[in-house]
Amino acid sequence: MGGPAPEPTGADTARGPGRVLVAVYGVFALAAGARAVVQLAVQFDEAPVAYLLSALAAVVYVVATVGLARGGRNGRRTAMAACGVELAGVLVVGTLSLVDPAAFPDATVWSGFGQGYGYVPLVLPVLGLLWLRHLSELDAPDGDAHGRPGPG
Repeated sequence: MGGPAPEPTGADTARGPGRVLVAVYGVFALAAGARAVVQLAVQFDEAPVAYLLSALAAVVYVVATVGLARGGRNGRRTAMAACGVELAGVLVVGTLSLVDPAAFPDATVWSGFGQGYGYVPLVLPVLGLLWLRHLSELDAPDGDAHGRPGPG
């Protein structure tokens, strides 16, 4: 009777914004992965850093997709870490690609803050982090996402 509540196992992403995030991350994982594989196999000598960064982006998208799809506390932690790495990557690579365009002779997924992908790579991790924060707040028993008691 008084045992711990069962941990959600994917209900987080079964519908609504969570399902959309999983789908978009899945598409980006496939797109970035396919692009990186072709670039690394055929054009590696032209821009190795850019192509390796695209491969890194693909891995981050796969990890985020799996974390979001898995749901639960561990899945959310995994997705939170991936979204954080993604946001940092977009900001760092985006800035470097504008400050020193010669360092990026070919675009990456994160170049120009994701300009080649309609800036989705810049917006997606922010939306992902906001969604994950929302889920954490929903799971917090009578308090906030850090376990502190709520008012009253």
